[in-house]
Amino acid sequence: MKIAIYGQNYTKESTQKALEILVEVLLKHNVDILVESDFLSQQPADLQENSALKTFTVLDKSFDLLISIGGDGTILRAITYVRDLGIPIVGINTGRLGFLATIQTDEIESALTEIFNGDYKISERTLLSVTTQPENTSIGETNFALNEIALSRKNTTSMITVETHLDGEYLTSYWADGLILSTPTGSTGYSLSCGGPVITPEANNFALTPIAPHNLSARPLIIPDKTTVSFKVEGREDHFLMSLDSRIVTLPNTTTVTIERASFVIKMVERLEETFLDTLRKKLLWGEDRRN
Repeated sequence: MKIAIYGQNYTKESTQKALEILVEVLLKHNVDILVESDFLSQQPADLQENSALKTFTVLDKSFDLLISIGGDGTILRAITYVRDLGIPIVGINTGRLGFLATIQTDEIESALTEIFNGDYKISERTLLSVTTQPENTSIGETNFALNEIALSRKNTTSMITVETHLDGEYLTSYWADGLILSTPTGSTGYSLSCGGPVITPEANNFALTPIAPHNLSARPLIIPDKTTVSFKVEGREDHFLMSLDSRIVTLPNTTTVTIERASFVIKMVERLEETFLDTLRKKLLWGEDRRN
C-alpha cells in the first residue's frame, strides 16, 4: 500500500506530534510512506532523516490513500494534489473541530487500524468547476473548489453588482459585497457565516448566498447541482476577486464567470460510527462552549 501525507507549511507542535504518531502507526502496517516535500522540510531533523519516509510533489493513481494533517483548510489545499485521481482522503484534526478533518490525534492508531481492516465508509463530495470568458490562465488545472466559489469586491468599500443567470435565464442582480456559490460541503463554511443554510453532504444542491446584500429581499437560494450558473460583475473598480476555496484570483469586470458541477468527486474516508449530524451537533456545542 502506498500512502501520501500532506500538511500545511508551518511549524506547529500539535501537527508535529500527529505526524510522529502517524508515521509510527503506518510503519507497523508495513506501507510505503511519502510525505509532501515542503511539509517534510518543516519538520524536526529526526523526521527529515528517517529513511522510511520518501517525498512527493505530485500524486498519481498509484497512491491508495492521502492523509491530511491539520484542519478542514488543509484538506481544501490537499484536494489540489488529489484532483480527479479518486484517491481517498483521511483527515486528522490538529486544530478546531472540523467537518472534514474529524480524526483526533489520540484516535490515529484506532482509526487507521479500522481503515486497514476495511471498516470504514466513503463519503463522495461534490465539487464546483469554473471557467471564465475570456480565459484566465492563472486558474489553470485547479479550476475547481470543494467548499465554494465566491465573487467579492476589490480595493473599494463600495458594493458590487453581480448579474446572475441560471441555465441561461436571468435570475437577479445582487447588490452586495459579493456572492457565494457553495456545495453541500461548503455550506458549513463561508456561506453559513453569511446566513446561508446548512446542506447535508448527500443533497444534490448548491446554495447561492449574498455577502452583506443591500437589498433586504436578497436571501440565500437553493438550486439543483445540475444548474449552470453564470455571473457578470459591475462596480466602481475595474476588477473583482474570485476565490476558489482559499485560492484567490483577480479578474477584470469584463469577465463572465461560469460555474457548474465538476465531473469528478472527492472521496472522504469516514469511520463507520461517524455521521454528519453528529459532527454538526459537536460543532454547535463547541460554539456554545466558546461563548460561555
